[in-house]
Amino acid sequence: MATASAEVIRPLRRVEYDQLAELGAFEDEKIELLEGEMVAMSPIGTRHGSAVQLLTELLVLALHDRAAVRCQLSFAASELSEPQPDFLVVPRGDYLEDHPSQAYLIIEVAESSLAKDRGRKLRIYASCGVPEYWVVNLVERCIEVYRGPEGATYTQMERYERGQSIQLLSFSDVRIAVSDVLK
Repeated sequence: MATASAEVIRPLRRVEYDQLAELGAFEDEKIELLEGEMVAMSPIGTRHGSAVQLLTELLVLALHDRAAVRCQLSFAASELSEPQPDFLVVPRGDYLEDHPSQAYLIIEVAESSLAKDRGRKLRIYASCGVPEYWVVNLVERCIEVYRGPEGATYTQMERYERGQSIQLLSFSDVRIAVSDVLK
């Protein structure tokens, strides 16, 4: 008796995704490549937009001469993943030919995307060794800070509330007050 074999779906590779994007294949779509799948991105609401604006001002002023602060741009996480986090703090350099593949810090601002940012994206960022990952949790009005990547997870997680400040791991002289981000 013959047995049915499961279909194997080949994931889309980052290089193929980039080529399709350059050809205009995703012109009117807000998508990102996560683990070989094209995933729709959540629309940006007013609270999300406000947090992004405030973080932009804080990070650029604090790091302008030491790191590049990239807002809502692609990160070359792996052969199968090219997420577009809200913030990438990366080494200064020329990213004309390829997206950065190393980051000091990645930040996602999350409301409707909270489960994805705590799950799939956390695994992707930990797997490629991003030393510090923040989830600005608009639902619970806090910032979750993940550090110590090990495999597909982080070994440390601390939750910061209004009234507390977060010291950046790679730039220890920089502190971000939660109340400056979550108004």
